Amino acid sequence: MTALTRTDLTAASYDELVDRVLRGGFGPDPRTRRIAVAFTTRQAVRHDGRSGGYRNEVLSLRLAEAVGSCAVEPGGLPDGAVDDCVGADVARLLEHELLPVRVAALDAYLMHVLPHAPANGAQPCPLPAGSSLEKSLARAAAVVGLLDVPPGRTVLVVGVVNSLLEALRSRGLAYIACDLKGGTTEWGEPVRTDALSELERCDAVLASGMTLGNGSFEPLRGHALRHGKPLVMFAQTGSAVLPRLIGAGVSAVCAEPYPFFWLDGGSGTIHRYGRHERSEAAL
Repeated sequence: MTALTRTDLTAASYDELVDRVLRGGFGPDPRTRRIAVAFTTRQAVRHDGRSGGYRNEVLSLRLAEAVGSCAVEPGGLPDGAVDDCVGADVARLLEHELLPVRVAALDAYLMHVLPHAPANGAQPCPLPAGSSLEKSLARAAAVVGLLDVPPGRTVLVVGVVNSLLEALRSRGLAYIACDLKGGTTEWGEPVRTDALSELERCDAVLASGMTLGNGSFEPLRGHALRHGKPLVMFAQTGSAVLPRLIGAGVSAVCAEPYPFFWLDGGSGTIHRYGRHERSEAAL
């Protein structure tokens, strides 16, 4: 296969990306690559000093040395989903009836053929060891540093993480908090549940990769592309998928492959794509 250029590493949409993978446009035929291990990770957290907590559930698929992941709403994954994935080839899983399975399979394949490395557009960013809150705050600084908007502008945050909201507040940025769970932020602000209805009110979008797994990503990408708004993704879900959409509505990605920062108190690495953080804001 001819070596891929930097332009070849991107696609115009999520559907085009899937189609190119199925046609072998990024590497080996996905029909020849099988998932060896499938597993779920469930987590509940309440950081010291925070009034509330949250739960996570993630489906992960192992392809050779790579792990691809997709977060789901806790309890939302059918019992048989993991069994469906084990031993299946990637092409078959890219056509699975469950969207999270399709996303995790695409992530695993792209992680396998285009791992996070400078040659593939990634800039490694170290996360220091520390408590779950300390690591959350360090990640938030790395993510928010990718937003190219001045103080006073409004950011639509899709997938509420209080550490990200705190980082936005510290930079003088207003925000509209959105999450399917609703509720309130750490500061008592209402969390909206319909992110798409809030798009006209924002100057930039900061969104979780979990939008890939619930079907809301493409409308966000399309809006950002049409209106020229920055769209920064923080991605545990689809960390190898979203960098391939930079320039097609996505402006930057903070990619965090498995194992995630909340699984280990030691030091780690996340990977930034697109606009890199100004030196004075670096970790």
